[in-house]
Amino acid sequence: MIVKTLLDTDLYKFTTSYAYIKLFPSAMGTFSFNDRNETEYTEEFLETLKKEINNLSQLRLTKEELEYMTRNCRFLPRVYWEWLSSFRFDPDKIRIHLDEEHHLHIEVSDFLYKVTLYEVPLLAIVSEIKNKFSGNIADMSDILCKLSEKVELSNRNQLRFSEFGTRRRFSTDVQEAVIKKLNETARYCTGTSNCYFAMKYDMKMMGTHPHEWFMFHGAQFGYKHANYMALENWVNVYDGDLGIALSDTYTSDIFLSNISRKQAKLFDGVRCDSGNEFKFIDKLIARYKELGIDATTKVIVFSNALDFTKALEIQEYCQNKIRCSFGIGTNLTNDTGFEPSNIVMKLTQCKMNVNQEWRECIKLSDDEGKHSGNPEEVKACLYELRLSK
Repeated sequence: MIVKTLLDTDLYKFTTSYAYIKLFPSAMGTFSFNDRNETEYTEEFLETLKKEINNLSQLRLTKEELEYMTRNCRFLPRVYWEWLSSFRFDPDKIRIHLDEEHHLHIEVSDFLYKVTLYEVPLLAIVSEIKNKFSGNIADMSDILCKLSEKVELSNRNQLRFSEFGTRRRFSTDVQEAVIKKLNETARYCTGTSNCYFAMKYDMKMMGTHPHEWFMFHGAQFGYKHANYMALENWVNVYDGDLGIALSDTYTSDIFLSNISRKQAKLFDGVRCDSGNEFKFIDKLIARYKELGIDATTKVIVFSNALDFTKALEIQEYCQNKIRCSFGIGTNLTNDTGFEPSNIVMKLTQCKMNVNQEWRECIKLSDDEGKHSGNPEEVKACLYELRLSK
């Protein structure tokens, strides 16, 4: 059994789930799997995956886990964890098959406050099974040796980072070994996004909100208003907690033009997840200056497929301009010598209630060619935001 607890996931899945419950309890959504490498999978892989998916239905939040999360997540009320105690993954909600080219298709539809919880466990399961079927065997001593070099770089340069590697980890065992080592040796590791390992190793849980929150708002309220409304609604739920705003769902330029002075002052900082980090730093600082805000009081969290060398370059560029931190995932939990899975699950459609027609959900990216979703809807979004030529 690969995923053994409901807490073996990222904190932001719970914070987003609760936000849906609070503001949009009748809203529904579909998450769809995409393998960007167009991997060809086998029927044996598919059968193993289906068994692991069935295993998910056995997971239950334990009393110990409920008490831990209640104590350590002051921004989520106990009633949420009590609801989660009754939550069950439902394999019948998961549609899964291989097409004629042996590409993997996974879709899950349900109320948004529930369906959002499927994403990270499913990705972690696919990644681990894929490695087993590829015959990839992790050399733990080599992984920990490379990790020691990264930790030494961080400790020497006071490089602050969090472990963000659950969804595309090589395996559960590799992630745990990495987190254990970080907890023992990394002086500037600020925590982990994985709630289970945070609990097991007494680390801080890290995370705020995802692209899906903005994608839902874009589909329901229009792309021009999506960033503003998504941030306003986040504040309505969390009242200033979890204050790192995600910038690139409909490109960072649109985000920076949308963000109000109130929001820029209220949110602690911004997360940069695509595009050129150095250009983004300059643009964000310029926007803060325009709004009369001292950028040195704010922080950028960088999380775009980083390694530690790149993170150090970014930190040096930020020095005396703006504070920075780093969310590092695959480079920590899947730096094994084998090519990591390039897999995602995105919100592809949503509706406000069961009677509404489904609406397409799309995401623009600061990385060229990485827009995701229905091509016609992407085109319509680009036109509405005046980004198309």
